[in-house]
Amino acid sequence: MKIAALVSGGVDSSVVVHQLKEQGYDPTIFYIRIGMEDKDGYIDCPAEEDIEITSYIAKKYGCKFEIVSLHEEYWENVVSYTIEAVKRGLTPNPDMMCNKMIKFGCFEQNWGHEFDKIATGHYATTTELNDKTWLSTAADHVKDQTYFLGQINYMQVSKLMFPIGHLQKSEVRAIAAQQGLPSALRKDSQGICFLGKINYNDFIGRYLGERPGKIVELETGKILGKHNGYWYHTIGQRKGLGLSGGPWFVIKKDIKRNIIYVSNGYDPDTQYGKVVNLAGFSFITEDIWGDFEGTRDITFKVRHTPEFTRGKIEKIGDIYRIQSEEKIQGIAAGQFGVVYDEESRLCLGSGVIADETAE
Repeated sequence: MKIAALVSGGVDSSVVVHQLKEQGYDPTIFYIRIGMEDKDGYIDCPAEEDIEITSYIAKKYGCKFEIVSLHEEYWENVVSYTIEAVKRGLTPNPDMMCNKMIKFGCFEQNWGHEFDKIATGHYATTTELNDKTWLSTAADHVKDQTYFLGQINYMQVSKLMFPIGHLQKSEVRAIAAQQGLPSALRKDSQGICFLGKINYNDFIGRYLGERPGKIVELETGKILGKHNGYWYHTIGQRKGLGLSGGPWFVIKKDIKRNIIYVSNGYDPDTQYGKVVNLAGFSFITEDIWGDFEGTRDITFKVRHTPEFTRGKIEKIGDIYRIQSEEKIQGIAAGQFGVVYDEESRLCLGSGVIADETAE
C-alpha cells in the first residue's frame, strides 16, 4: 500500500511515521509549506526548524521526503476566507478550512492522488460500518480533533489514516522519547499557522485597518469605552477589551453601527444560549436521517473542547436547529457546529452557525 504521511515536525506527526514503519509500511513523507508572500509584506510559518526535524525523521526511518508548496492555494482558500469572514463580523475557523481545502483538497489533487492512503497526526479514528468509512473520535478525548475535521467529505475520510488516534497524548510523547525523536519534548503548536510570529490583531489590522467605535453595556446602554473595529472582537471574548471592573464579555456586535455590546460578570443569562441554527449542513459519510420529522438525539460541539453537549436536532427547511440541554457561552455566527451520534460518537457532519448578529 502506498501511503503519503503529512509531517509537520511536531511530535504527533513524527510518531505517525514510527507507527507506520512498525506496521510494515514505507510511507513517503511530505512537508507542506503554506507561508505566504503578498504585496504588504512577507508572512511565513517558522518552517526551517520544522523542515530540519522532518528531514531527520525521514532519514532515521529511511523514507522518501518531499517538500511541497501550497502558498497561493492557502491564501486563496484559507487566509482570504478568514479575512472576509472577520470583515463580515463572523467568527471563522481557518483550521477547518485548511484540513478540507489544503491538506485533503489541494494536496490530494496535486500529490495525494498517487497514493492509496494519506496519514496524518490528527487525534481521530475511522470506523468501518455498513461497508462505509466513518470519522470517529480519538481515544484521548482531551486531544480529540474531530471538530477540526468536521467539514471533510466522504472521499476524503475514506482515504485517511490516523495512526495515533488510538493513543493518549502521553503515550505519543513516550514513544517519541523512546525513539529519540527531536520533537519528543516540543510544545504543541498554538494558534493559526499562517500568522507565524505575527500577532493576530496586527494581522487583522494590516488588511482591515481601524474603525473606532463604542463599547456599550448591553443591559443599560451605557457607553463604557472605545474599540478600534468590531473585527478585532468575537462573541464570548473576555480579554483585550481594556475595561475595568470586569470580567466583561462580548455578547453581540452591531456591524452596521460598529458597536460592541458587552455584559459584566461570569454567568449572566445574556452570555448563554440554548439554540444553535446550522446552515449549509453537510454529512461526512451519508445522510443518516433523510427528511425526518420531529427531533433526533445528538451530541455536538460549537468549538474545540473535550466536552460534548447533548441536545436534540430538527430540520426546518434548509436549517438544522439544535436545542441544547444546557446553556452554551459565546455562540458566534460563522463558527461551525459539529454533530455526533449520541451513542457511537461517530462524527456525522457540520454546518455554519447562523445568527442575527452577523447581519
